[in-house]
Amino acid sequence: MTPTLDDLADALLAAARRAGADAADAIVSTGASQVIDVRGGALEQAERSEATDLGLRVLVGRRQANVSFSDIRRETLDILAERAVAMAREAPEDPHAGLADADQLARNWDMDALELADPSPEPEPAELQRRAAEAEAAALEVDGVSQVQASTAGYERRRVWLAASNGFAAGHTRTDWYVSCAAIAGTGAGMERDSDGDARLWDADLRAAADIGTRAGQRAAERLGARRPKTGAYPVLFDERISASLIGHLLGAANGAAVARGATWLRHKLGQQVLPEALSIIEDPHRVRVAGSRPYDGEGLPTQRRAIVENGVLTGWVLDLASARQLGMQSTANAKRGMSGPPRPGTWNIELTQGSASREDLIRDMGTGLLVTSMIGSTINSNTGDYSRGASGFWIENGEIAYPVNELTIAGNLHDMLMRLTPANDARTHLSSVVPSLLVEGMTLAGT
Repeated sequence: MTPTLDDLADALLAAARRAGADAADAIVSTGASQVIDVRGGALEQAERSEATDLGLRVLVGRRQANVSFSDIRRETLDILAERAVAMAREAPEDPHAGLADADQLARNWDMDALELADPSPEPEPAELQRRAAEAEAAALEVDGVSQVQASTAGYERRRVWLAASNGFAAGHTRTDWYVSCAAIAGTGAGMERDSDGDARLWDADLRAAADIGTRAGQRAAERLGARRPKTGAYPVLFDERISASLIGHLLGAANGAAVARGATWLRHKLGQQVLPEALSIIEDPHRVRVAGSRPYDGEGLPTQRRAIVENGVLTGWVLDLASARQLGMQSTANAKRGMSGPPRPGTWNIELTQGSASREDLIRDMGTGLLVTSMIGSTINSNTGDYSRGASGFWIENGEIAYPVNELTIAGNLHDMLMRLTPANDARTHLSSVVPSLLVEGMTLAGT
């Protein structure tokens, strides 16, 4: 009889105790996924996988070690627990390592209220193939599209259980449905590529495959004839599909692990203005049918809604227990846990204040500048906030899209850029990161 996830986690903790661990936590997951790729109207590739993964962290005093594996035999659990304890005894002491106290742990949560798992049955491979083929066909119908590089539909269902020797134990199930399509327009040296996709927890919320294919084809065709713009200082509008990266840089700089190391340009900005006064960043781990929702974090602490930035002012860091202890603060219940390492701070669902203007309004008002729709590579100095990235998109003249552009670099300093943000009102509210298109005045563009 196959053991349940909670049985496996309890067995791991028992094995850690027998091996000599003073404390331990365990994470166990099992899941099944299938991915279907279509090319030329025919099945290109079909994959199905089922796996069980286990992770164990042991603490011997203030020394810790982690092991991860997929063999669920009881004798293997004992062997790996013994190895983990042996590793911990050789590890350097970490005065900030340790589990949560019992009175810190989450209680009385309602996981079902978050609706992370679609109760629909697993789709048949033929249904996923139909969706991928539908997206491909729709893309090919767009004028200018010469081929579809990839059209994919997939599904995954995963169950995760977390338990610790401090008494915490909880689990959740999550489903993922998705369709994506990458189209190529033009021929030869003039070919351009772009894509579209959608991923949801519930199938009923997923956009139609034909809509995804059509939008991928349109995006690729719109890029035909791209050229390099002139070098200079111009306003830059970050399209909604990539604007979350800017806010991500701010949240990354507020990560407690980076703050504790002093390796962040925000290290002296707590309680100071980091965004325009009209803007706030709200973290809400309790949104329904959103991937980043959890009632507890990776260390068992209760999550809560909070303003990381309120009216432009940075109100707090993103902390797990270790970084909070190092900084002399309290955890903000932002611990995330993987199989192969200890918890690390990370954000849940975040939302930036939306503006009153549409993206079209911002394009009209910016006069001459750049609309960025994709970026590649990055050079970002975590200590100074200096920012440089390759970009492509569309050149704006007289408040209208004039022509597509590529092979350019945009540069600035994150502190200055974030203080000059103007948001649009076009954020997709079902995403874990709800961030609208963002206009930044006066960035440096390197083109021709």
